[in-house]
Amino acid sequence: MTATTFANPAAAVPLARLRGFHPGWFGAVMGTAIVGIVAYQNPGQVVGLKDAAHAIGVAMVAISALLAVGLGIPYVVRWIRHPDAARADLANPLTGALYGTFPGGILVLAVGIATVGPSVLSASATTTIVAVLAVVGIALAFAVSVAFAALLFVNHGVDQQAANGAWFIPPVVNIVVPMALVPLAPHVAAGDLSMLVLAGYAFWGMGFLLFVLVASLLYDRLVFHPLPAAPLAPSLWIGLGPIGVGSLALLRLGQAGAPLWGASAPVVGVISSVAAATIWGFGLWWLAAAAVLLAAYLRRGSLPYGLGWWAFTFPLGAYVASTLALGRAWQAGWLEALAAGLFLLLIVFWAVVSVGTLAATRSGSIWRR
Repeated sequence: MTATTFANPAAAVPLARLRGFHPGWFGAVMGTAIVGIVAYQNPGQVVGLKDAAHAIGVAMVAISALLAVGLGIPYVVRWIRHPDAARADLANPLTGALYGTFPGGILVLAVGIATVGPSVLSASATTTIVAVLAVVGIALAFAVSVAFAALLFVNHGVDQQAANGAWFIPPVVNIVVPMALVPLAPHVAAGDLSMLVLAGYAFWGMGFLLFVLVASLLYDRLVFHPLPAAPLAPSLWIGLGPIGVGSLALLRLGQAGAPLWGASAPVVGVISSVAAATIWGFGLWWLAAAAVLLAAYLRRGSLPYGLGWWAFTFPLGAYVASTLALGRAWQAGWLEALAAGLFLLLIVFWAVVSVGTLAATRSGSIWRR
């Protein structure tokens, strides 16, 4: 198995295995792109590491773009050649929510390109790519979140213990929408800015309220039933995603809408910062709870590798990005330091999961479900 194969997994997907192509593959796109987004911002603001941080950020976003192309092909082809299998996965409460990683990967890639693009692409090219990815990602994010929920509603035989952290993916993907829209704000006409910002807040509300609903279901499931099976252990980290992106999106929307607020812009900025910090605080609890639960699983035995391990990457990365933004908004050095520490943990997680993915792809076990 070579790095080229990892960058273009489509080349490693035998046609006979296309029918069972896992809907969670795009978690690799989300997890890789978020590493690039955070790295580019040089957590810790170490002057001597700025150039290296930028180089790593560009490289990781580029890898995520290659992954998106390589994985997007079998995603689409499977729906064309094996629609029955694809629909069955969507209707399954254990796999259906994973389809949210597809629009999620597209939207996070849009944010990644908006972050690193100006250093390697022209301004017009960057804006065009981000706009196209945002439009496609938004449409798919809304469709997947509605379709998965509707299938749960009509399938009255869903067991309460089927609730798992993967159900957070459709909500978090909708919360990522404003993050993909904000970079477009400086490039739209004044009359269109209000529509763009309004859409950002609308998708934030849609995703965050869905997150609250799912969190209540999962909390109930964890309290009154045994822990989910070991393969679902990584999914419990996904809750950090809506918290991290939800906090960060409020900060960015408040900044993007400043021309609309007029004299009230400073007030909106303060409210956004306070609200973002409040949501971020919940993330501290979730991070600690997820770590405790992971330790409980490890005491029972090793966790079997699965594509679900990518749940250790994007959610943590989103929380790191939120911590970094809050630290700089509040001018709190301790938050900047915390973000740098969590970023190192993110790098470790990404490396471990990437090695596991390469090994499983090489052995062929990645195709077994």
